[in-house]
Amino acid sequence: MRTDAADLEQLATPPAFQSVGLGRKLKNNLATVLFTVSFVLAVIPLLWVLWTLLSRGLQPLFNGTWWTHSFNGLLPNDFGGGIYHALAGTVMQGIVCLVITVPLGVMVGIYLVEYGQNSKLAKVATFMVDILSGLPSIVAGLFIYALWITTMGFTRSGFAVVLALLLLMLPVVVRVTETMLLIVPDELREAAYALGLPKWKTIVRIVLPTALSGILTGIMLGLARVLGETAPLLILVGYSSSINFDLFNGEMASLPLTIYMERSTGTEAGDFRMWGAALTLVLVIMLINLGATALSRVFAIKTK
Repeated sequence: MRTDAADLEQLATPPAFQSVGLGRKLKNNLATVLFTVSFVLAVIPLLWVLWTLLSRGLQPLFNGTWWTHSFNGLLPNDFGGGIYHALAGTVMQGIVCLVITVPLGVMVGIYLVEYGQNSKLAKVATFMVDILSGLPSIVAGLFIYALWITTMGFTRSGFAVVLALLLLMLPVVVRVTETMLLIVPDELREAAYALGLPKWKTIVRIVLPTALSGILTGIMLGLARVLGETAPLLILVGYSSSINFDLFNGEMASLPLTIYMERSTGTEAGDFRMWGAALTLVLVIMLINLGATALSRVFAIKTK
């Protein structure tokens, strides 16, 4: 089919600029206004919460004993004491939860992506992860209470809390690992296979380092989520106003449990300590989020 010079000239000529109609301008301005108003409405309660926490919880943090003492020996109406016992409990529970959850979650994610794409076991694992993703924290606490304490005969302890937090954090780690491994280009795997690397070595040396930044970020964000849970603590461990470093025996305090217990006193001193513990918990979660951001930058693949 031949095209004459006139047709070629018409094809080469760019279309004339068309002015935007009044209706389109109105729709664009209306959408801009709606998005701006929605953003402001979403930010206002967040700023309100932050202001309330700072105005009511900042004073206890500057108390000389807040970071070095516990609430041991304090009466409900007594001011003073410190959050050291609850902070130590939260940190220990979080570290042990990480040590158990991360290897399990990462290995399950690797199996789902690299080994069991169409296997029945992978489908069952995916189904169970989906169920655990929507599991309420109180149900996780009740399950561990029925299994660990009632059936197996162990006592209420901080380790029982760790097991409940594990159930809440494990699906997050699995999903993050699975998602980040799927993002890794298949060309990297094929190049490694072409060089003679076995599959397990390809995963360890090529695939995991490439996805490590996103995996670490998801792990830290999952940890920040579970550390704020209160329901498993109420069910699985008693509150202690003194310091306890033994996860397997005795009552143990933590920041969410301390907030609940101090609120239940109904005293001015209890509210004073409650707001201080709440702001301390927010600071801990903020530090974890900042750590996740820093780790993602450190382990990110450099393109230059």
